[in-house]
Amino acid sequence: MKNILLILFFVLLFLLFFYSKRNRRLAQKTTIIPTYLPFLKEQEFNPDISTDNWDLHKLRLDKFKRSQYKGLTFFVSSQNRIYYLSEEGDKVYC
Repeated sequence: MKNILLILFFVLLFLLFFYSKRNRRLAQKTTIIPTYLPFLKEQEFNPDISTDNWDLHKLRLDKFKRSQYKGLTFFVSSQNRIYYLSEEGDKVYC
């Protein structure tokens, strides 16, 4: 009976040690992601940075009359029509 209790004690002690070591290792791998607010502000005030955010793209078109969306630069004409330039230099209206 004493042997079983002693073995159970050592197994619990081993599991506790293993669990605490695992938690410490996980805590070391966890990194705090810095806020993306400065990057978003930079994107908001620079229409030449490509974005995948449709709302930001529309905001920049309203503000700067041009915006780069998914690698393609869009412009707003004097008639408030949105277009981009093809590879040949032709205006392609959306």
